[in-house]
Amino acid sequence: MEVRVKAFQKKSDDVNAVGPESQYTLGMNYFFGHGMPQNYEEAVKWFRKAAEQGYAEAAFNLGVCYANGLGVQQDHAEAVKWYRKAAEHGHADAENNLGACYSQGLRVPQDYAKALNLYRKAAKQGLAVAKHNVGICYRNGERVRKNYVKAMEWFRKAAEQGYASSENSLGFCYEVGQGVPIDHAEAVKWYRKAAEHGHKVGQYNLGLMYYVGKGVQQDYVEAARWFRKSAIQKFALAEYYLGVCYANGQGVPQNYVEATMWYQLAADQGHEEAKQILGAPVSR
Repeated sequence: MEVRVKAFQKKSDDVNAVGPESQYTLGMNYFFGHGMPQNYEEAVKWFRKAAEQGYAEAAFNLGVCYANGLGVQQDHAEAVKWYRKAAEHGHADAENNLGACYSQGLRVPQDYAKALNLYRKAAKQGLAVAKHNVGICYRNGERVRKNYVKAMEWFRKAAEQGYASSENSLGFCYEVGQGVPIDHAEAVKWYRKAAEHGHKVGQYNLGLMYYVGKGVQQDYVEAARWFRKSAIQKFALAEYYLGVCYANGQGVPQNYVEATMWYQLAADQGHEEAKQILGAPVSR
């Protein structure tokens, strides 16, 4: 693999000697360090060569590099430019990301209608994150009438594809009765799916259901276990509740040093109750 890539690299010094698909492949090898040292600058170079020839996947990846400052200085205007080029070729991920730019007003005028239209286009191609974003639009009433039932329907479509954020959102819908009757057992089911996919909010929510005994038998050991998984991902609410568990000996041996550590981590992220416990000034 390493020899083949290096041989290809030598040939590809002349941009006209290879096509955009090969240039894109070389960019991906540099991006992930496949067969060569990882090098974002070289990845950007080859993505650009392919993108300038109308290769949509390369244009999308070039947009991602600009959005995240990978191999180039972060530049959201350039990210929008390349997302748009890829979206014009029907690239679903680019349609979704361009929609997010319009939703947030990120280097384009904020326009929820354009965002929703782009999300729908990507969703039609089966992109789970786009389906989730359509659900968010209905939940928040962004350019459409707020409709929890429709939001729930879109979350379910994405959740059935294993999209963790939608699994968590679906759990919340069942927990509080947004678009469906309250069903705590069903909420736990979807929170668990999200949690098992590594979603930090889903892990926290599942922990909280165990902590209070909602939809499951109260179990502090399980609560602390899921709080810890979420807290390791630096979710402030989970850090706080893990501190509570250590302070009270709930599901873990009582340990005030551990409790203080987790309270401090939560407080550092602005958690007000953690600040109060530590005696820090509380913002008003």
